[in-house]
Amino acid sequence: MAASAVLALAACSGGVELPPTDGVLDYQLGGAYDELPADAGAGSGGIDVVVRDATAPPLEGAYNVCYVNGFQTQPGEADAWLARDELLLRDGDGSPVVDPDWPDEYVLDPSSAAQREGILQLVAPLIAGCAEAGFDAVEIDNLDTWTRFDGLSQEGAEALARAYVEHAHELGLAIAQKNAVEVAQVARDEWGFDFAVVEECAVWDECGAYREVYGDYVLQVEYADALAETGMAFGDVCSMPDRSPLTVLRDRDLVAAGEPGYVYEAC
Repeated sequence: MAASAVLALAACSGGVELPPTDGVLDYQLGGAYDELPADAGAGSGGIDVVVRDATAPPLEGAYNVCYVNGFQTQPGEADAWLARDELLLRDGDGSPVVDPDWPDEYVLDPSSAAQREGILQLVAPLIAGCAEAGFDAVEIDNLDTWTRFDGLSQEGAEALARAYVEHAHELGLAIAQKNAVEVAQVARDEWGFDFAVVEECAVWDECGAYREVYGDYVLQVEYADALAETGMAFGDVCSMPDRSPLTVLRDRDLVAAGEPGYVYEAC
């Protein structure tokens, strides 16, 4: 695609490398493993592109994307953030707001420059750690918090997103947009995101919107439970003309291969 060629050229000139647009993708936030099991839908063997949590090591020989939760707190980090509770969104009674879908995650409040600076003091070292460990890119999760929680603004999210992009690029990392399809064009053109990592775009009919902006540089993850709820089969996803070249089906908890509930298929 012409758009893909333009993006690749831009990525090279910016000093970062975009992920491959073919091969085997895996999304491993719930547990890292180095090869797909023999009964995986895509067949057993090596992985070309993988997303892992910032606490996990990169996979040798693959393009590695480092997961960092940049707009909510990460599980297990409550104490560090509660010590800087001025950086957290508050509800009407002054309590820190939690994500109802992820009750161990507080919502960050990037409304002011001072708050954004404080958030960066805690998150920027995680991004730097991704670079030091040898990751190629970083995925910043929950860009869309301003669309889900009262008291947050797109302006604050944009300013924080720009800061994350600048920091990642300074470290030689590509950076992926996650969520907020409605701002995909401006997120790439003006905020500086290089590619996208998307969850459930088939379920929400958003794949085409991401592909129009990022071309083939979209890593698409669908979840077995969400597809089942809609009555859609993964084969239907693979048949969609606007699905990403790298599209996988995973279990909601993203458990490691061999653990109960593990699901993996690829188009």
